[in-house]
Amino acid sequence: MAALYETFFLLSKCCSMQSQCNPVAIPLGGKHFSATPILNSRHASGSSAILHQRKLASDPDSAFRGPSSTQFALSLIVDQMKESITANIRNVFMNLDWDSLRAILNKHKRFILTSHIRPDCDALGSEMGMAGILQAMGKEVTIVNGHQTPPSLCFMDPAQSILVIGDTITQEEIEGDCLIVLDTSAWAQLGPMADVLRKFNGSKVVIDHHVGEDDLGAQFFKDTSAEATGHLVAKLAEHLQVPISRTMANAMYAAIATDTGWFRFDSTTSETYRVIAKLVDSGASPSSIYGDLYERDTVGRVRLRGRILARVQVECNGQLVHTHVRKEDFVESGALASDTEDAINLTLAIEGTKVAIILIEQLKGGFKVSFRSRCHVDCNELARQFGGGGHRAAAGAFIEAEFADTQARVLHAARQALANKPGHA
Repeated sequence: MAALYETFFLLSKCCSMQSQCNPVAIPLGGKHFSATPILNSRHASGSSAILHQRKLASDPDSAFRGPSSTQFALSLIVDQMKESITANIRNVFMNLDWDSLRAILNKHKRFILTSHIRPDCDALGSEMGMAGILQAMGKEVTIVNGHQTPPSLCFMDPAQSILVIGDTITQEEIEGDCLIVLDTSAWAQLGPMADVLRKFNGSKVVIDHHVGEDDLGAQFFKDTSAEATGHLVAKLAEHLQVPISRTMANAMYAAIATDTGWFRFDSTTSETYRVIAKLVDSGASPSSIYGDLYERDTVGRVRLRGRILARVQVECNGQLVHTHVRKEDFVESGALASDTEDAINLTLAIEGTKVAIILIEQLKGGFKVSFRSRCHVDCNELARQFGGGGHRAAAGAFIEAEFADTQARVLHAARQALANKPGHA
C-alpha cells in the first residue's frame, strides 16, 4: 500500500512541472515506470494524441493543471500502470496471512471442520475443499455440522462423509487437535456445534468472508471483500501448492457460483473468474453442477415456490418486495425446509425491486428472515437490528416471535432503510 501512496505523490510532483521534467521512476508492484520519455515529448501525435484530445474535449474537468503535454503524458502513464495498480490492490485485500495458517496446519494431525446451520453450498463447498487440502497434507479430517446436508446438496459430498452432531456422531465422540470453522463467525449460526467449540481445548481457527463476527476464541483468517469462503479455501490450496481434486473443484465451484448468484451479483470480480478458471482446469464441471443445483426440482419444491410467489407483496412504489412461508406450507406442498434455499432470489426478478425480504417459519418455531438489496440499503445493517448479519447485498437473521409481530418489525425497518437515502438524515 505504501507503494501506492508514493506513486500518487510522484504523479502530483509531475503535475506541477512544466514542459521539462526530470526523469522520474515510479515504483509499483515491483516494477518501475519511467516518466521521462513521455513527459519530454512535446510533439506527441498519431492515434494516442487524437484520443487524448477527444478525452479533454469531452471531459475537460478531468484534466490535470499544467501544460497539455504533461496532461497527455500522465494519462499515458496511468494507462500503462492500470493493470499493475489493479493487481496490487487485489493483492492487498486478498493477501491473508496464509503462512500463519500453514504453521497451524503443519502443527496438528487431527482436524474437525464445521460450518453454519442450514448449510448452503458455500458452507459445504468450503468444508469439502478444506478437507481435501488437509487430506493431501496427510491429516485426519472429520466434518461435523449442526444440521443435516439438504438432500438437494448431497451431490457435493459424494462419499457422504459429513457427519451431523446428535445424529451420526455424539459430542463425546468428536475428537481432534484443531477445530476449523468455515463460512461463519457467529455463535448463533453454529447451532449445536457452538457448545463443541466452547468446550474444545485444542487450536481454533475461523475462515470466513462475512462482515460481522463474535468472539469465538479462535484465530481469524477473514476477508470480507471475498465473494465466498470457497474462494478463500481455493486460494489457500494455491498458496500451499496442494493439488485440487475433481471433488474439491466441484465443491468450491458450487460455493463461489451460488454465493455470487451464478456470477451475476456485484461481488463478482475478475479475480472470481480467475479462481473459477483454475477450478475448471482442475476438473470442475459447470454444466453438471448447474444441473445438480437447478434441474432436479421435486414436485413439492415447485409447489412451495408457487405459494411463495403467490404471496408476493409490493410496497414503496415497487421498491420493496416481500413474501413468506408458514410451517403448514411444507406439509401441504410436500416440500422440505431446505427447498426455500434461494427462493428470495425469485423476487429479485420483479422489475423495479430494490429490497427483497422473505420470512420463513422454522419447524421448531421462530422465523428465518432473508434480506437482499440492489440499492443503498445495507442488508447487513438491517439484519443486525435483529441479531443477524451477512453482507451489504445479502444477509439474514432469526427472530423468535409470532408471524404478525415479526413481519411488522422487519417491514418497518426495511421501509425506514429505503427512506433514508444517502445524504439524507
